[in-house]
Amino acid sequence: MLEDKLIQIAGVMDQAEAELLQQCGVKYLGFPLHLPVHREDLTEQQAAEIIQRLRPPVLGVLITYLDDAHGIADCCRALGVRIVQLHGDVGARELETLKKLHPDLIVIKSLVVGRPGTDALETTMQELSPFVDAYITDTFDPRTGASGATGKTHDWAVSRRLAERSDRPVILAGGLTPDNVRAAIQQVRPAGVDAHTGVEDASGRKSREKVEKFVAEAHAAFAAL
Repeated sequence: MLEDKLIQIAGVMDQAEAELLQQCGVKYLGFPLHLPVHREDLTEQQAAEIIQRLRPPVLGVLITYLDDAHGIADCCRALGVRIVQLHGDVGARELETLKKLHPDLIVIKSLVVGRPGTDALETTMQELSPFVDAYITDTFDPRTGASGATGKTHDWAVSRRLAERSDRPVILAGGLTPDNVRAAIQQVRPAGVDAHTGVEDASGRKSREKVEKFVAEAHAAFAAL
């Protein structure tokens, strides 16, 4: 199972960045692959090699827009991960099939805030609940069509409502930075937080200073809940 009050950093680019994140106390490392909008930072083989070097309690997480149960299960096995974060339009039938194909897989399903149909998120959450282990709220960017890794926040009141009404843990993502993560946790009271572009420097790589501050701010906010 996922730990409570987890901190995930997504968009691992290489072995050096994976080591930096671990040194900063990050236990969940996200590897985005099979993306419809954003450019992938590394190949599936490169990601697998990094994940194979991880040792508990550090875990690799596949972040993907794959929407076919067999394709998702195959990719998870190829990478050697037991946690997958699904951002594609994966329905209950595919999720049920995925659970049968890979019973030990921890499935996190995205709930995209700001996309047309946001009002239906609670219904979607209830329908998919039997087949997922957690949810992650993220931000839709109408300019690019991206559902995640947008660097933009969304209406945290929506995420707070989803977290209150979900029978599964709800992780908060979307434009989180070292400067706003404390306020985000205080308002949403999520089961965890996820950052990507908000802890990168101008070169697009993870900044040790930003990651360390993000982790410290998140821990402080969770401790005060």
